Amino acid sequence: MNATVFVEVVPSTNPLKEGQRKKLLEDPGFGKVFSDHMAVARWSQDKGWHKAQIVARAPFQLDPASAVLHYGQEIFEGLKAYRGKDGRILLFRPEANARRFARSAERLAMPELPEQLFLDCVKELARIDAAWISQGDDASLYLRPFMFANEAFLGVRPSREYIFCVIASPSGAYFKGEGKPVTIWVETELSRAAPGGTGAAKCGGNYAASLEAQAKATKNGCDQVAFLDVVERRWVEELGGMNIFFVLDGKTLVTPPLKGTILPGITRDSLLVLAKEAGLNVEERGYSFDEWRADAASGRLSEVFACGTAAVITAVGQVRYQGGEFTVADGKAGEVTRKLREQLIRLQRGETNDSHGWVSVVA
Repeated sequence: MNATVFVEVVPSTNPLKEGQRKKLLEDPGFGKVFSDHMAVARWSQDKGWHKAQIVARAPFQLDPASAVLHYGQEIFEGLKAYRGKDGRILLFRPEANARRFARSAERLAMPELPEQLFLDCVKELARIDAAWISQGDDASLYLRPFMFANEAFLGVRPSREYIFCVIASPSGAYFKGEGKPVTIWVETELSRAAPGGTGAAKCGGNYAASLEAQAKATKNGCDQVAFLDVVERRWVEELGGMNIFFVLDGKTLVTPPLKGTILPGITRDSLLVLAKEAGLNVEERGYSFDEWRADAASGRLSEVFACGTAAVITAVGQVRYQGGEFTVADGKAGEVTRKLREQLIRLQRGETNDSHGWVSVVA
């Protein structure tokens, strides 16, 4: 399969009826509704990658001793398929997702999935379930590629069998009241990643490690949690599921550097490019929580926003932490946030010139 990738398409014999599908698409939320099909491929030590198919979405049958259930060998990705105003189905930088997936696999001692197999599975799934992709500012088909160890054994070593799968979920806005700035809880005790760990890999364990802190954030009336570094408990790293940017004096964009403890976000990388092209000063450097508070108090901090595939770009209006809170500027989405969000969305939906070759046409 490494030389010539072939994905067999076996359409579902019982897809959801059109009326039922349209009803679900009226308000799908995020990650609650799923399309008719999924992509599946398998890997074993003797066969390598084989049996790549698009089939009807169905549960997996797992042995209770499956390695993923005991040692957590699991990775995933997230990307979206969009319907342009001209009706085309588009993907945004899927090659970057494929490369990050391969890096995550390496870190968790899993077999590397060929980039072309990743792309073929994603594109074929988006093509066969195109009816699930609505037009609209917030509408998209969220694609979730993932891989897990399924060999039945209880020894501590890398599995010798894996399943790769892609499922699809029609989605609307990630946060309730999309466009409204969110409130962030800054976590000063719990951590999600440490130097030498799996912070740069997109694996379930990182997100599991963030859930207690996210629960604290929710308890304190916040939408998301921001983590500080594990060594000094001083430097801002990232949110539970998004990267973060700070706008200083309306012209300088600062974001924490990638040092192995922060997920290298594809949206993050795209915004760094777009910001430079827009004439902003871009700095990837350490930014402490003390600076965050001081710059907010002095007025130097004009905007803060978080970014990721699911939420795209979301303004941060208020910050809370153990012992206090403060507001970023006037608490509203700023000009830099609005302009970058608009430019990125227009690129993703094929509404502006794609000078970087980031957009792939599926159909």
